[in-house]
Amino acid sequence: MKKYIKYALLAFLGVASSAVLTSCEDTLDSDKYFEDRRTLDKVFTDINETNQWLTQSFSFLKYDLADCITKERNGVGFHCFADDIYFGDRDTKYDNLYPYIDSYNAFKQGDYNETYGQDAWYNAYKGIFQASVFIQNIDRNVALSETDRLDMKGQARFVRAYYYWLLLRRYGPVSILPDEGADYTLDYSDLSYPRSTYEECAQYIANEMVQAAKELQSWSRFTGNTSAESIIRPTRGAALATRALVYIYAASPLANGQLANGYHPGMVDDSFAKAFVDKEGKHLLSITYDEWKWARAAAACRDVMECEAHYELYHAGINNVDNKTTGYPKTIKPFDDGDFSTKGWPEGYADIDPYISYRDLFNGVVGLDNPEIIFSRGYNTSNDGARHRSIDGFVTHAMPNSLFGFNCHGLTQKMVDAYYMADGSDCPGKDSEMNGGDGSDRAKGWTTGRDASKYPQIGIGVSMQYANREPRFYACVAFNGSNWWNPNYQQSGNKDPYPQIFYYRGTSSSSSSSGDKTDNGNNGYTNSCYYLRTGIGCKKFVNPSDYRTFRDGADYDHITPKWEPAIRYADILLMYAESLNELSGSYTMASWDGSKTYSVSRDVNEIKRGIRPVRIRAGVPDYSPSEYSDQATLREKIKRERMIEFLAEGKRYYDLRRWMDAPVEESKPIYGCNVMMTDKQKDDFQRIVPVYSLPTVFSTKMYFWPIPLEELKRNKNLVQNPGWKYFD
Repeated sequence: MKKYIKYALLAFLGVASSAVLTSCEDTLDSDKYFEDRRTLDKVFTDINETNQWLTQSFSFLKYDLADCITKERNGVGFHCFADDIYFGDRDTKYDNLYPYIDSYNAFKQGDYNETYGQDAWYNAYKGIFQASVFIQNIDRNVALSETDRLDMKGQARFVRAYYYWLLLRRYGPVSILPDEGADYTLDYSDLSYPRSTYEECAQYIANEMVQAAKELQSWSRFTGNTSAESIIRPTRGAALATRALVYIYAASPLANGQLANGYHPGMVDDSFAKAFVDKEGKHLLSITYDEWKWARAAAACRDVMECEAHYELYHAGINNVDNKTTGYPKTIKPFDDGDFSTKGWPEGYADIDPYISYRDLFNGVVGLDNPEIIFSRGYNTSNDGARHRSIDGFVTHAMPNSLFGFNCHGLTQKMVDAYYMADGSDCPGKDSEMNGGDGSDRAKGWTTGRDASKYPQIGIGVSMQYANREPRFYACVAFNGSNWWNPNYQQSGNKDPYPQIFYYRGTSSSSSSSGDKTDNGNNGYTNSCYYLRTGIGCKKFVNPSDYRTFRDGADYDHITPKWEPAIRYADILLMYAESLNELSGSYTMASWDGSKTYSVSRDVNEIKRGIRPVRIRAGVPDYSPSEYSDQATLREKIKRERMIEFLAEGKRYYDLRRWMDAPVEESKPIYGCNVMMTDKQKDDFQRIVPVYSLPTVFSTKMYFWPIPLEELKRNKNLVQNPGWKYFD
């Protein structure tokens, strides 16, 4: 007896072995069924093999689903790049070595197809398969204690729901298949499941995360075992935090009635949602607005904020020793605002170093045993066997040529302008070239030796546009003339371990803090692809001890390992503020376990619970009372805060889509410095101009990634995302 079975559905039969999964077999017969049963009997009576099966359930997170932080060679890791950050190491449409788009330009223009970058779909379903089999069979292993079995079941349930979450975020609504498995004796046509609605997917994931939280035995991930396998294992807090993420996406305009009243004034086009239907005509995205979904999201955030894990933002104390060469300059006091500046943490920033607090959270100095990281997929580290997918790949692409980096991952002028001044005001001339700004002019002039004490964050010969900015700016922005660390300076021929790096065209030298110049390679525009298209680089994730040698192109041995911050507490706080800001009524919401209720409304004091800690850690004054009181103004403030706080963490791409801001923001031209200018034309270099080598457009089909054509062929009830092809 043989029946043709859709490959992805093997994940839910509950009787297929891992051999069936990896061999991509299209048939299953009764003899194979009984062999698989014998295999499962062996796996789930042996403790080691049971643990290996659970570990394998998580292993697919490290592949093409890890689509943030950096560009991946096979083209699925572009989602770190939106209107804030770009890569520029390839300007051709296709890579000569791989049959995939390998170009920022092709990606930004939607010039990809339904067969491109689809390993994310298949690896998610492989993970779902592995976890489903585990959930259905773990109770058979009586060699484990009942408590251990329950905890392991919770881990598997978490990762299965997490795979669904990654699918929902990337592809939109997907098919939620029966947990009990499918009857493999049925015809293929009977095994074709339609896509669930966005709300059905969100509710399924949320319910599974609640169940996982009840099964998981710990709020803390650390039990003395710091292996990679242990670190990525979820906790109750991780389950509740993922639930909060899912709920806020479900409340946002794209999935919640689209253009809600007041959210997009003057915009009335809801054609995307109306076109997104299954074969029975059911709308897969809601076309009616439901404010209650924002209240639901707020309550889910509150569950995380008040859970037993006691999360808080990472913060570092004041440093009284000035040692710039090691990357730890003396603490520069944040702006004296009469509020945060008068109080110690967590009520203020009088006793912390905001620059180091933010920087060290991402550069490998701080491990995952800090109270801010709620969940990490963990595999974006330097020894993951897939270097082009990892954070160290991002770091090496961001480092200057003179430090043997690739010098091609950089920031847009829009991102630079998003950062606040030290006193919390906008920078002069903010967005003036892009959309008129506020009529102010950009700062003129350059720092000199006499300004060293006045502007300690920047060196000599730096544009005043980069002076007096907030601490996160200096932790992330590699502006023209900014200092980089070079612990390998003696071997690289550089005379200064803390050199300034300039990006003028044809500049074949870097300048040390003392003004000495040494020939260390060209960091400015050349006729190669290794230059910053906007003349603005990125320092986030860079550790002061990171360096490369010119030994070969794959030297990652001296890049500090960094763990991916998949979910951190700052996200929960800002989502809480965002959710409350959208409410006009008051709601009574039950907690995740029903043990208490929350009264949820647009309460400014509650909104401040989400915003103030982020601003304090950043070393920036709080918003004004008028900004808190106006819903539309605060909405834009929160969006801007997320843009700054989560730079290069893969969130901006999805935020713009869930807010339905992408059609506007991703269609604006990219601006930056005029990199055609030499150091003899430095005023012209600093004149902000469009960067035509970085074109960008947005079409509505780009809200979601296309479903693989092979899946559409296999499943007669599966519909394609609007705007994409059904057939070859």
